Amino acid sequence: MPLESDDALRSLLVASRVIAVLGIKAGPGDDAYRVPAYMQARGRRILPVNPRLERVLGEPCVPALVDLGEIPDLVDVFRAAAHVPGHVDEILALPRPPRGVWLQLGIRHDAAARLEAAGIAVVQDRRLMLEHGRLLHA
Repeated sequence: MPLESDDALRSLLVASRVIAVLGIKAGPGDDAYRVPAYMQARGRRILPVNPRLERVLGEPCVPALVDLGEIPDLVDVFRAAAHVPGHVDEILALPRPPRGVWLQLGIRHDAAARLEAAGIAVVQDRRLMLEHGRLLHA
């Protein structure tokens, strides 16, 4: 089951210091830029993942999770639901699993159950920035 309770969400957010952002954007008008910028401003290290970009938020951008060189605590997904199964495969192929995977608002897919079966916390169809502000900065 995806994480739903405030306590479980709060725990994941507190423990997630390094966040990989799949589908990060370079424009401040995009949620896929604003959310990681917000998290970075609150002390989180952002690892941008987008094959079309070179740098975002002052960090080098890599084409895929496997290219990061480190395992993030949290993978924040800004990709259409149709891409989730491929990203699940990519996440499960990492040498060590992340603590959690966050599918942003409007993103939900049954393939995420494979992550949960591997012991990875999953949040689906929720706004990371909103939940962070609500639970940690209320």
